[in-house]
Amino acid sequence: MIDILLQSIEKTVSIDEGEKEFVAELFHEKKFVKGEYFLKEGDVCRYVGFMISGVMRYYINDDGEEKTYGFAKESDFVCNNESFLPQQPSRQIIQALEDCTLLVIGYNDLQKFYTSLKNGERFGRMVIEQVFVKTLQGLNSFYTDSPELRYEKFVKEYPDLLQRIPQYYIASYVGVKPQSLSRIRSRNTRRE
Repeated sequence: MIDILLQSIEKTVSIDEGEKEFVAELFHEKKFVKGEYFLKEGDVCRYVGFMISGVMRYYINDDGEEKTYGFAKESDFVCNNESFLPQQPSRQIIQALEDCTLLVIGYNDLQKFYTSLKNGERFGRMVIEQVFVKTLQGLNSFYTDSPELRYEKFVKEYPDLLQRIPQYYIASYVGVKPQSLSRIRSRNTRRE
């Protein structure tokens, strides 16, 4: 499993054999069963996870209504940086939609990763930059794109998740009710 993480790191920065062994010592396997929480509202995010298998959903609870704003799948990093970086309670929730296996690293060990690897800080910066850009794109899309266009973007970004995620979570992500998503999907099918 650690090889998948190391390959992901090496797509961004180079690491030598000694650094690979060090990374293997810092990350630990953690399993989550379907429905289990990686992070609950009000808890502090203590880990960054790297998805080996499964799907997780990011959402907030807005007066009893769950609003989905993202998903993580194989080879994605999972974290609520808004909670993790300052080590403050989270408003967001991260939950397993399938049984999941992750490699996780705690806050203090991540600091060791940054300082001990020749390119550790560079890797961290690049991952955070990707998360930042993706967050801004999602926010901009929510305010400027139609639900149809947001659904099309979801299909392009997560084609492998269409059959793995319940439709009501996809509808929440797109910003519509499930009935509206059914109409959007029907129109898209007729156009193809």
